[in-house]
Amino acid sequence: MTLNNLKKGDSAVITEINASRELKNRFNSFGLVKGAKVLSKERSLAKKTIEVKVNKTSISMRASEAELVEIVQ
Repeated sequence: MTLNNLKKGDSAVITEINASRELKNRFNSFGLVKGAKVLSKERSLAKKTIEVKVNKTSISMRASEAELVEIVQ
């Protein structure tokens, strides 16, 4: 399952990030790392962006980027 499939209000743990080195580094700077707990907060009307919370940080990302983050609930 990927982060993009998480429904609003659900939480999960990141198991793998299948992204380029540059995108992984950007995710790391926000706290999106393997083993981190994430909470799905919002989705845009067109479902092209999502907002997740990691620790005390809220992050908005493209749905295409969220598809690269594997999770387990």
